[in-house]
Amino acid sequence: MMVFFEVVVALLLGFFSGMITGIAPGIHVNLVSVIVVTLSPMLLQYTSPLALSVFIVSLGITHTFCDGIPSIYLGAPDESTVLGVLPGHRMLREGRGHIALMLLTFGSYAALLLGLVLVPLFLFGMQVMQGVVTEWVGFILVAMVVYLIFREGGKWFFALSAFLLSGLLGLLVFHIDGLSQPLFPLLSGLFGISLLIGSISENTTIPAQNSDSSFEVGWAKGSKAIAGATGMGYAAAFLPGFGSSQAAIVATKVVGDIGDDGFMVLIGGINTANTLLSIVAIYAIDKARNGAIVAVNTLMGGVGFSEMLLLLCVAFIVGSLATIATLRLSRVFARFIGRVHYPTLVRGIILFIVLLAFLFDGFVGVIILATATSIGLLCSKWEIGKNHLLGCLLLPVILYFL
Repeated sequence: MMVFFEVVVALLLGFFSGMITGIAPGIHVNLVSVIVVTLSPMLLQYTSPLALSVFIVSLGITHTFCDGIPSIYLGAPDESTVLGVLPGHRMLREGRGHIALMLLTFGSYAALLLGLVLVPLFLFGMQVMQGVVTEWVGFILVAMVVYLIFREGGKWFFALSAFLLSGLLGLLVFHIDGLSQPLFPLLSGLFGISLLIGSISENTTIPAQNSDSSFEVGWAKGSKAIAGATGMGYAAAFLPGFGSSQAAIVATKVVGDIGDDGFMVLIGGINTANTLLSIVAIYAIDKARNGAIVAVNTLMGGVGFSEMLLLLCVAFIVGSLATIATLRLSRVFARFIGRVHYPTLVRGIILFIVLLAFLFDGFVGVIILATATSIGLLCSKWEIGKNHLLGCLLLPVILYFL
């Protein structure tokens, strides 16, 4: 009975903590997980490793639902939502910001359910495919980057320049010792502030948001998006260096044209599937590429079959709660953002991001933010797709594999 009580309390605490980390830009699940592991000698005097693991899984799953809110409404993405910034902001400017969040949430929950159904298949696949697939990831990513660059036609040189500039910046940032949040200024500059500055220069206004309507993706596009999200989330769960953003790029090439709505479903589902299937990976192959699940493995000293089933049940319960909570929070943001003077709001958001970068990593963080913003603005000036700026993550991964 005491164990059941501990698990329930840990689940609820993780759920509320995940809402906070999801909404607050720059506070990553991995950071909280490291703090829990660091404090575990003290915490284990009052609770069990299982309860702490339930807290981390609950936190991580909830975060994947709520992290779309700052990405769409505030232009402050993390790695998992960075590709959703552009279509999400476009929908916000059309009065469909809440619908964008609905699509992300739908993708997250659908991928969660499909992932749970396919757990036996993924268990088998991880054990059989890991060594074979890992050998080909680098070549797959190189082929994909070349395709995306030359798809720009006559502007291929600008696309290559954007990829290399962002990639070199990413390599530099990841080799600076002592940074607490290297991805925050990097991604916020490349995709967030550069987009917000463009909105100010274009005198963009945000209309009243429609927070009561529904969406309709279509069966074909929706099913392809959910299947792609779950499949790529599976790949990201056990391939080293292959994160949610890389998985999203590969998925868009696999599923084809699914429109903005289908794309938001895809982006929403990948990170949730990644977190869920990392639980399976830690049991199946004793490895996981998700920081939160690595923390679980550290606390538990290994995850057995019964622990895996419990953590998967926790993921389902907290995912259901997070779906409801995210949609309610989105309605609050949707009502608020349509009532304020948008240029003033944007300037406030930019100042807030700069202050966070300084608080996390001092002047180094601000310099990274400014450099990343400049590269992002160059990409806009050259009128090429901002997907090339994911070189900041792709180039280090390609070099790792090759």
